[in-house]
Amino acid sequence: MTRVSRDTVVFLPGLLCDRAVWEPQIAALSARFDCLVADYGAADSLAVMAQAALASAPPRFSLAGHSMGGRVALELMRTAPQRVDAIALLDTGYQARAPGEAGEAEARARYRLLDIAFAQGMRVMGREWVRGMVHSERLPDRVLMEAILAMIERKTPGIFAAQIRALLDRPSAEDVLRAIRCPTLVLCGRQDNWSPLRRHEEMAGMVAGARLAVIEESGHMVTLERPQAVTAALQGWLADLRVPP
Repeated sequence: MTRVSRDTVVFLPGLLCDRAVWEPQIAALSARFDCLVADYGAADSLAVMAQAALASAPPRFSLAGHSMGGRVALELMRTAPQRVDAIALLDTGYQARAPGEAGEAEARARYRLLDIAFAQGMRVMGREWVRGMVHSERLPDRVLMEAILAMIERKTPGIFAAQIRALLDRPSAEDVLRAIRCPTLVLCGRQDNWSPLRRHEEMAGMVAGARLAVIEESGHMVTLERPQAVTAALQGWLADLRVPP
């Protein structure tokens, strides 16, 4: 007979996302786990976001972060690794913003979207943003698109600006990855052009014993694009927590 050592999973949403981005996984896992979703408020740094997640979490928990939420997860691991039983990093990254022109180009691209959000609203901005975030074949899926756009529209341009500042000021987390000693899942949609597979292969290679999961026919919004495949991967990751009674 086996049991799971901890029964709480803390979910960390990505840029402009909320509980809805994890809803398919929460629906599947909630019968076995307490599922908590972090709210970053108006935080404008990854470290402050991590502290907000810690403040609302139990003493021990498993941690799943998507996109910006994966970076928040790594910041949480930087400060409180002893509280984390397992970590899942989905469609995310670990590097600081590139120096020089590459980094400036990233900032210009992000702030161009912010200008649209202030001038025309979050939904209009979201329609442009989402084109690079989901698999091209899913763009005609009205149900999927509406779920993503509605989620974006629940955020304000002010929150968007704060989260952009947090991402542009992100630190490198390579040292954090190399120090992880708990069960680790690194997951990526194969067609994620924003957080590409090669980056996740690098991340998995830095963590001793990490498992790498590649979700086929999916872009960046993998939890909503391929919910069943992501849920199955998370269930396998959580199974690594099974210990003798």
